[in-house]
Amino acid sequence: MTEFTDVASAFAYGDSLLTGERVRLRGVREDEVATLARWEMDAGRSVTLSDRVAPPSEAAAKELIAKWSVNDGDTVGFAIETLDEPPVLVGHVFMFGIRAKDRNAALGIALGREHLGRGYGTDAMRVIVGYGFRELGLHRISLSVSPFNQAGIRAYEKAGFTEEGRRREKVLHDGRWYDEVLMSVLEQEWAGAGA
Repeated sequence: MTEFTDVASAFAYGDSLLTGERVRLRGVREDEVATLARWEMDAGRSVTLSDRVAPPSEAAAKELIAKWSVNDGDTVGFAIETLDEPPVLVGHVFMFGIRAKDRNAALGIALGREHLGRGYGTDAMRVIVGYGFRELGLHRISLSVSPFNQAGIRAYEKAGFTEEGRRREKVLHDGRWYDEVLMSVLEQEWAGAGA
């Protein structure tokens, strides 16, 4: 835990809280909503994120991104940008269903297809999990993932998530059934990992 001794220490906490080794999380800029919506509309990517291939309209995708990024109520969301100079927008991450009484939330992340496999998602997951425990005071963060999204599962495991179960044969794609993998991380697991 960080103790604030002056304004500079408070600023330093705020600056470091949303910054990882490869990415920074920050508010979504208006001129980025179209790019984030385009990624949300990617039919191929939607197979890994949902139970059906049904990309939203551009208007609906923009509305979703805006809703996830207001940072008011039971949802917080951030743009993911690289620490490169100049920074590059690579995705969006959000926590939803934040419940004060039980200190639980669910997590979602979406990277642009062209930014996959570079470690950005893994780093963003570490940052948002730390944010959830340090700033939001959460006890448990959960997510669900398709079993064939092995890169995603590895990234979640690196951020401290463990598989807690499966919803067997929950999703149907092209005549085949797939499980939905349920994963979570608890505050004490995250703290015990030296995060």
